[in-house]
Amino acid sequence: MVNVALPKGRLGEKVYGMFERAGFDCPSIREPGRKLIFENLEKGIRFFWVKPSDVAIYVERGAADIGVAGKDILLEYQPEVYELLDLKTGICRMAVAAKSTFRDDRSKTLRVATKFANIARQYYSGQCRDIDIIHLNGSIELAPILGLSDVIVDIVETGATLKENDLIPFETITPISARLIANQVSYKFKGDIISAIAAGLKGQVKDL
Repeated sequence: MVNVALPKGRLGEKVYGMFERAGFDCPSIREPGRKLIFENLEKGIRFFWVKPSDVAIYVERGAADIGVAGKDILLEYQPEVYELLDLKTGICRMAVAAKSTFRDDRSKTLRVATKFANIARQYYSGQCRDIDIIHLNGSIELAPILGLSDVIVDIVETGATLKENDLIPFETITPISARLIANQVSYKFKGDIISAIAAGLKGQVKDL
């Protein structure tokens, strides 16, 4: 049995469709209800829904053999997993945004509001820029508006939320998309089936 951790929400549903079309389906997952675990004994596959930010933890610790996680999570937490495939979905970018009037004064410490502290730290370290990380969990756009920070580092999809709050993206740090990841031990002992799943999904990526 191969255990698959899928992120709850729209992305997870889209990715499950890719598994389904690749021949690794589980009909009960389409049934209404609040179940979190779904099995197809004939195909030898078990799916379960988890919070998107938790997928990598389930995979790293072996509760799941494979899973689908955003590149942002992999960069931020750097779990010890194998990254097998870019699924080319859930596409967005990690960016630096600020008020349109912002001008970077390099003589001062740059105040950066974000929930992606490691990504921000590594990015600005590469620029030899002195920063003060302000860790926030939500409504990060408020920080520069209220003077809490100079800039924010966050995921940008369409940019609509930034625009509505009079902010603009200044720099792109890295593109983000959903990735198929595998537990390192599972990949060793269940490599054939995991590789077959990855190949089936790769065929779906080509069709996108």
